[in-house]
Amino acid sequence: MADPRLSVVVLVYNESESIEPLHDELKGVLEGLDVSYEIVYIDDGSRDGGTEKMAQLALHDSHVRVVSFRRNFGQTAAVQAGIDNSRGEIVVFMDGDMQNDPHDIPRLLDLIDEGYDVVSGWRRDRKDDASRVLPSKIANWIIARVTRVPLNDFGCTLKAYRREVIQDVKLYGEMHRFIPVYASWVGARITELPVNHRQRVFGRSKYSLARTSRVLLDLVTVKLLGSYSTKPIYFFGFAAFGLWALALVFAAVVIIQKLLPPYPYAHNNPLLLLAVFLAIVGVQFILMGLLAELSIRTYHESQGKSVYVVREVIEGGKGSSRPAPQPSPRRVEGVKATNGRPAVRTRSK
Repeated sequence: MADPRLSVVVLVYNESESIEPLHDELKGVLEGLDVSYEIVYIDDGSRDGGTEKMAQLALHDSHVRVVSFRRNFGQTAAVQAGIDNSRGEIVVFMDGDMQNDPHDIPRLLDLIDEGYDVVSGWRRDRKDDASRVLPSKIANWIIARVTRVPLNDFGCTLKAYRREVIQDVKLYGEMHRFIPVYASWVGARITELPVNHRQRVFGRSKYSLARTSRVLLDLVTVKLLGSYSTKPIYFFGFAAFGLWALALVFAAVVIIQKLLPPYPYAHNNPLLLLAVFLAIVGVQFILMGLLAELSIRTYHESQGKSVYVVREVIEGGKGSSRPAPQPSPRRVEGVKATNGRPAVRTRSK
């Protein structure tokens, strides 16, 4: 059986009441599209009978596949399983709680067909409690500024991706919301689409405010990996230079105070101890940077990982080009990128 063009990955955890109505609605939308498809349910260790309902759907519908976890591993693991167990050229993710609207899927695909590699849903009119919406907005603002991927809603599950920009992604922690950032690292064309966010009808939310702090910690990891994964000595080296500059200032103050009364004894000056301490820490930062450089080189060379991504190779004199040796997002004419970063635009309904 040939691989479908579209894979819709539905993330489910204890949503037994939503499964059948969601499937009927999703099936109706997909049947109206002129595209081959599959529906992949990722069961994140449900314990409310939802697993059995999804199994029944798979028995009666050849388009359905169910990947059931032994226990609850979290949304990031479920998204990774969706990437690993889907086969479509285009992968659409959505939650199984019916708050994401399946009727937005054709609109996502329209933008993919226009040449974008990632189409991110934006819950502009979000139907959740203010206690969840406000921390989410703050976190989204911080993520956009730190990563320089100007999306308004990194946490919206409803997103569409070309497989070529996510097939090598490996997710940990709460990293699933940073997939557009990973895609931007390989030059993906990214856009954002306001989508319909519906009131929850069945069950209750599985999210808590504690996730916000975990997301911010993962943001530190993403920033360091994105900016310094191939040159960690820059991060540690610049920090060391800053510490040495402070140490030099404090040392100069100590010398000036020794030469001028009433501070004749430098060894009694706490700034002297602080200057020595900062100088030693600066040396340690340099050594940590060198160790990180050795680790990075070992990591890339032992696994044959490249530090660049090729879009295509154009052979001289042959009048044609051949695909690049590794996957890469396709180029879209007429859309300009600024500062070497992917162009991101917002599209209204």
